[in-house]
Amino acid sequence: MSQATSKPKVIFFDVNETLLDLESMRSSIGKALNGNADLTSLWFSTMLHHSLVTTATGDYQDFGKIGVAALMMVAQSNDIDITEEQAIEAIKTPLLSLPPHPDVKTGLAALKEQGFTLVSLTNSSNKGVETQFINAGLTEYFDQRLSIEDVKIYKPDLRSYAWALNKLGIKAEDTLMVAAHGWDVAGAKAAGMQTAFVARKGKALYPLAEKPDYIVKDLNELVEILNSK
Repeated sequence: MSQATSKPKVIFFDVNETLLDLESMRSSIGKALNGNADLTSLWFSTMLHHSLVTTATGDYQDFGKIGVAALMMVAQSNDIDITEEQAIEAIKTPLLSLPPHPDVKTGLAALKEQGFTLVSLTNSSNKGVETQFINAGLTEYFDQRLSIEDVKIYKPDLRSYAWALNKLGIKAEDTLMVAAHGWDVAGAKAAGMQTAFVARKGKALYPLAEKPDYIVKDLNELVEILNSK
């Protein structure tokens, strides 16, 4: 699905789950949670929730540390004993070596061929994303990598998108934010950016937010839509 809109000049991408497949973490998270791999989604949402707590309170914490804290919270709420060291082990190595979704490399390559400037915009740390991109073979596709670590305001706070737009020196309406998260799409849309929701398995839009400009099943579908504009 798409709405009539102008062709963007810069395309911003969320990273985890949008480009990189988090499914491979289910085994490590599940192992740490006594075999309860189904709690992986709860862990990820708890991590995002508390990243916003740090933004709201002004007490910035590294996304990795929030991830460890969130895993320990999920364990505690499910009566599972886990140490901080176990939580770090369950998260760090698999998170840094996530594989890209099957459509990602072909989609990114095609978008670059169309002349778009491609920029990643993530809540993860600069070093973390650098390592993820190297391990996933995605570095060559991007013109820039941006992390909110530099501004210490997590997405979807509108200030995080405004900071990214300022870094690129571009107007919001000339950009497109691509994400597999309803909260990210909602934030970018509210910031004035064009948005594309990638409907990855198990992901849904936030019904109370303004609809995105595009809803696609994968990046290859987005390539086709933008190529026809």
